[in-house]
Amino acid sequence: MRVVIAEDLFLLRDGLARMLEAHGLEITGSVDNGADLLTAVRADPPDVAVVDVRLPPTFTDEGLRAALAARRAAPGLPVLVLSQYVEQLYARELLAEGSGGIGYLLKDRVMDSAQFVDAVRRVAAGGTAMDPEVISRLLARSSGDGTLAAISRREREVLGLMAEGRSNAAIAQRLVITERAVAKHTASIFLKLGLQPSDDDNRRVLAVLAYLSAEQPGQPDRPGLSDLGGSMLT
Repeated sequence: MRVVIAEDLFLLRDGLARMLEAHGLEITGSVDNGADLLTAVRADPPDVAVVDVRLPPTFTDEGLRAALAARRAAPGLPVLVLSQYVEQLYARELLAEGSGGIGYLLKDRVMDSAQFVDAVRRVAAGGTAMDPEVISRLLARSSGDGTLAAISRREREVLGLMAEGRSNAAIAQRLVITERAVAKHTASIFLKLGLQPSDDDNRRVLAVLAYLSAEQPGQPDRPGLSDLGGSMLT
C-alpha cells in the first residue's frame, strides 16, 4: 500500500513515515505543505493520503484545501485527515462527491500504531475511520435533520459506530446486542436512506456519507472550502 503524508511538523511527519514503513506500507511522498502534496499526488498517485488539517502558511484550512485539490487531481483518492479539532464542515466537504474512503482522526486520541495503521488501511480500501469524538459532535448537531429524521435513536447509534469503521460484530459488542440485531438495524438504515441492495460494504460507506453530509439545523450558511478565496492549489 502506497501512502503520501502532508504534515508540517518534521518530527511528527518523520514519525508517521517510519511507523507506516515499519508496518509494510510504502511512503511515496512526505511533504510539509499543500502545494507539495498536490504535486506529489499528481507525480505518483498514492493509494491513500494522510493529511494534517492545518498547514502553512496560515495554518487554518490549507490541509483540507490540499486534500480537495488532490481529489480533483486523482478522483476518489482516499484521504485520512489528522486534526486537533472537530470541524464538521471539513468532513462534509471531503464527502461531497461521494467517492473514495474518508477518515477523520484526532491526533491526541490515537493511542497506538496498530490502531492508526488499521485506520489507514481501512480508508485506503474505500471505508471510513472516524474518531468517536467526531461522531459524537456530529450526532449532537444532527438531531432533527431532515435527511435522517426517520432514523431511530438506536439506528443512529449503529450508524455512528459504522462511521467509525466498526464491523457488525464490533457494533454488537459495543451496544451489547446480537449481531443479528445489528444486521436488522443496518438493513433498516439502508431502507430509510433509500440505498438499494448492492455490495454491503458499499452501502455502509454510502450510509455514512449520508450521515456526515446531512445539513445541520440552526447553523448559518457557510461557504465550502472550495469556495473560499486563495489560489495556492488552483
